Amino acid sequence: MAKNKNLPAIIVMFALFFMIAFVTNFAGSMGVIVKNQFLGDSASAKALSQLGSLANFIAYACMGIPGGLILKRKGYKFTALTAVVVGLVGVAIQWISGPAQSFLIYVIGAFVAGFSMCMLNIVVNPMLNTLGGGGNTGNRMIQLGGSCNSIGGTIAPILLGYLVGGNVQTASVKDAAPAMIIAMAIFAIAFIIIFLTKIPEPHMETPEEKAARKAGNQVKDPHSPLSFRHFVLGAIAIFFYVGIEVGIPNTANVYFSSIDWIGPALTGTMIGAYWFSMMLGRLAGSAIGGKVSSKTMLSVTSAVAILFCLCIIFVPESAKLGLFGKELPVSLIFVTLCGLCTSVMWGAIFNLAAEGLGKYTAAASGIFMTLVCGGGIIPFFQNLLADSVGSLQSYWMTIGCLAFLLYYALLGSKNVNTDIKVD
Repeated sequence: MAKNKNLPAIIVMFALFFMIAFVTNFAGSMGVIVKNQFLGDSASAKALSQLGSLANFIAYACMGIPGGLILKRKGYKFTALTAVVVGLVGVAIQWISGPAQSFLIYVIGAFVAGFSMCMLNIVVNPMLNTLGGGGNTGNRMIQLGGSCNSIGGTIAPILLGYLVGGNVQTASVKDAAPAMIIAMAIFAIAFIIIFLTKIPEPHMETPEEKAARKAGNQVKDPHSPLSFRHFVLGAIAIFFYVGIEVGIPNTANVYFSSIDWIGPALTGTMIGAYWFSMMLGRLAGSAIGGKVSSKTMLSVTSAVAILFCLCIIFVPESAKLGLFGKELPVSLIFVTLCGLCTSVMWGAIFNLAAEGLGKYTAAASGIFMTLVCGGGIIPFFQNLLADSVGSLQSYWMTIGCLAFLLYYALLGSKNVNTDIKVD
C-alpha cells in the first residue's frame, strides 16, 4: 500500500487518468457527429469518421519517445503541466471547427489534443506503478487509476449522445460545444492543482547525468528497453490492446447510431455502459490485483473477450432483449460486456512489460506511448473493413488482436534477458 505522504500525488495521477479518457473518448464519440456534418453517406464514411480518433492517436507515435525524454530531463510535474496546456489548446481548436464548418480544423484539433494525452499517459503510468511499489501492488494502483479513467470514458459518450439527441441526421459540432467547454475547464483547473502539488521525481536525470549530457561525455549504454524481449512484445501488445479498447465501442457507436429505432442517444448510453463496465472491471482488478498475477488476469480476460466478440458476430441482428423499457440488439449488449475484459488489460500489460526494467523504465514508458497509436490505426482499418463487409463482421479484426494478447500473457511476457543490469 502506498505511504500517506504520496497521497496528494496519487490523487493528482487519478485526476489525470480521468482527463485522458474524457478527452480521448470525446474524440471517438465525435465520429457520429462529424460523419453527419462533414461526410454524409460517402462510400468510406465510417472509416473517415474515425479520422479524429486516428489523429488523436497518431500524435502518440509522434510524441511518445520525445515525451519520454521530456519526462527524463524535466520531470513529471513539468511534463504534466505542459500536457494540460496543450490539451486545452487542442480542445479549443476542435471547438472552432464547428463555426468554421471545417473537418480539417477538427482533425487538427484532435491531433493537438493527442499530444496532450500522450504526455499525460507517459506521466501517470510509471508514476502510479512506482507509487504502488511495482509488481502486483503496482498493477493494483494502475487499476485504481484506471477506474478514474473509466469514469471519464463513461461520461464522454453519454454526454455527447444526450447533446445530439435522438436524430443523428441533425447532428453538428456545435451540439458538442458544452462538452468541449467542460473539457477546457477541466484542463484549466488541473493546471492549477498540479502546479500547487508536490510530485515525486524518481526517474528524473541526476545533476551528474545532466552535466555529462551537456558536455557530451555520456557513456553510451549498450542496452535499452528494446533489449528486453518481453518489453518489445509488450509494446506490440499495447498497440493491439488500445486498438481493441477503442475499436470495440467506436465501431459499434457509428453503426448502431445510424439505426433509426436505436439512435445516437440510446447508443451513446450503451457505449457509456461499455466504459462503465471497464470501471467496474478495474475496481474488481484493483481488489484482486495483489492476489492474482498480471499474467493470469490478461490471459483470462483475453480469452473471454474473444468469446464475446464471436457472439457480436454470430448472434443474429434480429435478436433483441428488453432492457430499461427499450428493445436492444443482443450484439450491442455483448459490446458493453467486452468492457469488463478490456478493463484490466492495460495495467496487466504495462506491469508485465515494465517488470525488471529498472533504470530503463522512463525510456520504456515513452516507447510504450508511441505504440498507443494503435488506438487510432486499428479502429480506422476496422471501420474501413466495416465499409466493405459490414460493421459486425469487422470484429474479426478485434479477435485477431485479442489472440496476440493471449499469446503474450501465456508465453511472450517472460523476461528472458535477466542478465542485463538495470540498476
